[in-house]
Amino acid sequence: MSEPSQPPVWRRIPEDLAGTAASVARAAGNMARHPGSTIDRARRLPGIVPALGRAVKPVLTGRTADWRGEYAYTLGEQAFVYGFPYIYYAQLRHDWVTQPRNPATVPYAAVNHFWHAERLLDATYRDGGCPNNDTLYSAAWVNLGSEPVVLSHPDMGDRYFTFELVGITSDNFDYVGQRATGSGAGSFALVGPDWHGKLPAGVRRLHRAPSPWVLVLGRTLVDGPDDVPRVRELQAQYRLTPLSLFGKRDAEVPENRDVLTPISAEEDPLGPWKTLNAMLAENPPPSRHALLLQQFAEIGVGPGLDVEAQPETVRESLTRAAAVGVPLLRQQILSGDWAHLVHGWRYPPPQMGRFGDDFLKRAADQALIGFAANDPAEAVYLLNFDDAEGKKLAPGGRYELHFPGDALPPVDAFWSLTAYGEDMNLIANPADRYSVGDRSTGLRWDADGGLTVHLQSEAPAEEREANWLPTAGDGTWFVALRMYRPRPEVIDATWECPPLTRVV
Repeated sequence: MSEPSQPPVWRRIPEDLAGTAASVARAAGNMARHPGSTIDRARRLPGIVPALGRAVKPVLTGRTADWRGEYAYTLGEQAFVYGFPYIYYAQLRHDWVTQPRNPATVPYAAVNHFWHAERLLDATYRDGGCPNNDTLYSAAWVNLGSEPVVLSHPDMGDRYFTFELVGITSDNFDYVGQRATGSGAGSFALVGPDWHGKLPAGVRRLHRAPSPWVLVLGRTLVDGPDDVPRVRELQAQYRLTPLSLFGKRDAEVPENRDVLTPISAEEDPLGPWKTLNAMLAENPPPSRHALLLQQFAEIGVGPGLDVEAQPETVRESLTRAAAVGVPLLRQQILSGDWAHLVHGWRYPPPQMGRFGDDFLKRAADQALIGFAANDPAEAVYLLNFDDAEGKKLAPGGRYELHFPGDALPPVDAFWSLTAYGEDMNLIANPADRYSVGDRSTGLRWDADGGLTVHLQSEAPAEEREANWLPTAGDGTWFVALRMYRPRPEVIDATWECPPLTRVV
């Protein structure tokens, strides 16, 4: 087993803010709920404590002595929600481009180069994002600032695969894959917002990217461990080629790892805002956001602006806004307000993957919960935190999910059920099993073609073990039902997933 990697700072912030004061942002949020214990821990940060105390004082007392500071705080909250994908992607890009940790399972590749997972993800992967256990991931950070980059893949036969193309705000702008462009070998141009020119014959133009920097997330279906070598052969033929090198024999793409270094809150209480301002300058927001950016500029937030130039009371308010920003987004995810609820299952809205100007959902339900979110036409993920009676899934509890023979998940590709801990990572278990789905081997099917999945932390009786999905023995956990290439009745929620029934 490899050593678990350390997740980005945003993934390490727990929902209840009970973690240590490793950053001013987390310390300020914790102080609002547990001031005594936080102050004790914060004494280890003597240079920051005075500013931190002043920043959270209005939260503790319910009074404000400075309207300017409170206005900056309320505006700062909105700016943080707006800018969270930029801040988070700056951290992801820096980690995946410059920080080698465990390249077998954690992305690490130069700009305009693919990284490919060498094996299916398991509980040693700790970067969050609710990873699947059905496909080998491919990932790349691509710079389209000077010219297009051509994405190429070989003939994929009847194997499911997809490349999700994501702008810097976490919105998808196009796809390449079995559903979107077909399985035959092809070359597809990723074109930046400012490029105008002619593409070579045989290169298909995709929708124009909304930002100079984009994220490519590839998924290639694996039919069990024995199939991994074949998938690795296919991955080796995936290419990203700058247009100026495309078609040139033996051309090598330069290895560039020069990306913006985000400033953490440990280094600087205003670090997230400085990172946001730099990312907005690097990836200009759309012109339709001009009025909003004009308001944010009043507190020093915007492309290339300097938050240090703001009055002290504004700087303190920005520190506080960043402190509670991520917990706010986590609570929004857990609230389920973004979804249509059916038997406890949260069905995503049709805008999932492209929330656009719905900044709260864009930040929480696309970026924070899973790096990015698939369009419903490509894949629908149903999340469930509750049992059939509306009670939270209990650590150590035993549950069943029964699909009647005529009501299995309707898909044109495949489906799988996976359990996650509150950190949005796979749950470690002695069976090293992380999903159950229509491709799982050895399943026990009902006489009518139905299927019952047993969800519990301990192994069930031997006759039920083939249908066992291990869950958490302690702590919060939830499940995700993934349906790839779902049929219309999934997308419009006329197919209703059965509830999780507690048996003990």
